[in-house]
Amino acid sequence: MPVYLDHNATTPVRPEAREALLEALDRCGNASAVHAMGRDARSLLEEARTLIARCVKARPADVVFTSGGTESDNMAIDGAIRGGGITHIFHPVGDHEAVANFAATTGLPVELIPIGADGVIDLDWLQDRLDAFGESERALVCLHAANNESGVIQPFEQVGRMVREAGGLFHIDAVQALGKIPFDFAASGAHYAAVSAHKVGGPQGIGALFIACDAPFEVLRKGGGQEQGRRSGTSNVGGAWAFAKALEACLADTAKWDEIRAWRDEMESRLAVAEPGISFLGQGAPRLPNTSAVCMPGWQGSMQVIALDLAGFCVSAGSACSSGRAAISPTWSAMAGEEKAGSTIRVSLGWNTTKADVDAFVSAWIKEFERVKPRLKEMA
Repeated sequence: MPVYLDHNATTPVRPEAREALLEALDRCGNASAVHAMGRDARSLLEEARTLIARCVKARPADVVFTSGGTESDNMAIDGAIRGGGITHIFHPVGDHEAVANFAATTGLPVELIPIGADGVIDLDWLQDRLDAFGESERALVCLHAANNESGVIQPFEQVGRMVREAGGLFHIDAVQALGKIPFDFAASGAHYAAVSAHKVGGPQGIGALFIACDAPFEVLRKGGGQEQGRRSGTSNVGGAWAFAKALEACLADTAKWDEIRAWRDEMESRLAVAEPGISFLGQGAPRLPNTSAVCMPGWQGSMQVIALDLAGFCVSAGSACSSGRAAISPTWSAMAGEEKAGSTIRVSLGWNTTKADVDAFVSAWIKEFERVKPRLKEMA
């Protein structure tokens, strides 16, 4: 059985979520139906909505169930443009494709917020751009709460205050942050926030978009009026209930994240002792407790992934949404340059990772590097 260290791509379903999903699947009823079984399904759906809202200090009315993070990001941008008079979009260099690619299709000017070598956005640059806006202009600022490739945590609450003071709208992609660090929707200043169940141990194919009470939002797609008319379609009751129970379990397991942080830090220290030329992108910034972007100049990231896969370890060379492409991560390139970015892998631990898994990975990485090191020197 391979050792799975790619939890930022997806994490295994937690037992609590599996049990909740099976419970919901054993109950029949469309949540929009008015008969007894429909009301029973509606009750479970609304209980899930309330539980998720409580976990992030939102109102149940703020929660719109979706198919996941990508749809939520797309909906936030589209809904803000249609309802909020947006004239410009800002997002960081190397933002998730769900934001960057959709923003590029809107026809609006899109400006990239620079990030430093530590992966943190340039707040002064953003403030200057917001200050320069005229009365007829309005910005939509999109920001990762935590980057999926580096784990770097952005100052999103500070950005929320900046954007609101400038009269703009603010969208947070909290997909990676949810469950790993505190996320308070109300305190974030966000008008919109995207989350996804499969990052916290829920099933794939269910997520949510939080929409604040003062956030303008209009939709193009119409249907039966589910989710207060904001996202029509038959409600995924089982997915929503499993999402809620996974998030509840994740947030109750804070001691595990402290443990994971210690294992991650020890892993980086041991690798640095074994090979002084190694570095860890974003190491000097606040990071998610489970994420390490391991950079070994000269050893191509894709080759590291293949070697470690053959040795029985699942890691990645960047975002799962970019897997299979030859392109190098724009985030890592902005942080360290293209050459180093191409020699970086992402190791991400999760709720069922053990210390033995991390120890075995360190030994395997060192062994594989020693095997290829002579060839790397010949090519240098």
